[in-house]
Amino acid sequence: MKKFMDKDFLLSTKTAEKLYHEYAETMPIIDYHCHINPQEIAENKRYENITQVWLYGDHYKWRAMRSCGVEERFITGDAGDYEKFLKWAEIMPLLMGNPLYHWAHLELKNYFGFEGALSLETAESVWNLCSEKLKTLSARDIIKMSAVEIICTTDDPADSLEFHRKIAEDKSFDVKVLPTFRPDKAMNIDKKDFSEYIAMLSKASDIKIDSFESLKEAIVKRIDFFDESGCRISDHAFEHIIFNLAEESEVNKIFKSALALSAVSEDDAEKYKTAVFLFVAREYAKRGWIMQIHYGTIRNTNSRMFSRLGADTGFDCISTRDSAAGLVRILDELEKTGELPKAIIYSLNPNDDAMIGSVIGCFQGEGIKNKIQHGSAWWFNDTMSGMVRQLTNLASLSALGNFVGMLTDSRSFLSYARHEYFRRILCNLIGGWVENGEYPEDYGNLKKLVEGICYNNAKNYFEF
Repeated sequence: MKKFMDKDFLLSTKTAEKLYHEYAETMPIIDYHCHINPQEIAENKRYENITQVWLYGDHYKWRAMRSCGVEERFITGDAGDYEKFLKWAEIMPLLMGNPLYHWAHLELKNYFGFEGALSLETAESVWNLCSEKLKTLSARDIIKMSAVEIICTTDDPADSLEFHRKIAEDKSFDVKVLPTFRPDKAMNIDKKDFSEYIAMLSKASDIKIDSFESLKEAIVKRIDFFDESGCRISDHAFEHIIFNLAEESEVNKIFKSALALSAVSEDDAEKYKTAVFLFVAREYAKRGWIMQIHYGTIRNTNSRMFSRLGADTGFDCISTRDSAAGLVRILDELEKTGELPKAIIYSLNPNDDAMIGSVIGCFQGEGIKNKIQHGSAWWFNDTMSGMVRQLTNLASLSALGNFVGMLTDSRSFLSYARHEYFRRILCNLIGGWVENGEYPEDYGNLKKLVEGICYNNAKNYFEF
């Protein structure tokens, strides 16, 4: 029996061990999609205790705690940090098979030197160990310990990007922290706060936005501002992918009606969103940006808890609504005119893996390795089985060796351990194929493949 979380954790063959320890383990990290707050990096935030760096803002952990019947005051409420930590430690033994169990112990091991198992019985010693370590461990220290080279945050078009500038000007910190352009609020015409957001965007762009044409001018101005600030990636979040073409005159009427606070029908919202998405995608293509598409969610499902806690607090779930036709038509519309940018497509619905794998093969570009990528296993699929499924589908239907690899998609600085988790799973999968005779024991090519997926492919694809 293997020891818990030993050096060969998740590596079940000698080939897997070799691939991980000789190639994957020491590769730097390009975290091209996360939700880290750049202000915390600019100010080199420090934490008083493990709860602050671990449990604040982590809706993955909050969902697990709620599933175990923990009262909300110990999750997002006014209980003390130590009390919250004890409740988290108490439920840990119940999370067998959950990636949270593995992530938590990788983080405790990598950043705090704890190699045991967290439980209510070990909680006090772990708390004290982490509190002592955190006295000399800042946000930037954690980033450097993790061998991170580039971080891409997620930012609204109206953001000033002041903290990105401060980080770039600080020569004592050599990690690039770049913005990502995420215009969801400018697209969500059917949301209650849409007109308020347009007023904010108008102020940020210094353009009076009173028509669809002036909206496009404002968006281009902000895209240029982001581009000058080092941005090379956009991101879009959809519940499902829609395609509903309309004349610009009709889109303009829909937009003006929404600014006047009139109700927007589902059909009109689809026409507006399609028009904006196609417009910004063409702008990305002009600048050589990469477009990320995240879809397949039903957000804020629990209206009582949403009214109490707001968004991104652990009440979202997988949507099974079909997006295949919409995705194909969007990509085809851009491809018709040669304006399809590089793109990474992620679905929260694991049943879409094979569909995405087949779709990306229809829209690749000459001279570009996997111009259209099947994004890594995301959110509820960010598990051992989810990663294996995504990697297997990608290998079956495209070219695994071109994959741009893992990202954290997290708000926690400790989440870089997820890259280790992914790399171990990757090496175990490939090692199994080699030992099963499905791929030759050719370590020249295996080295290129593993190091490519862990780091080199992302570096070449994004061209930071």
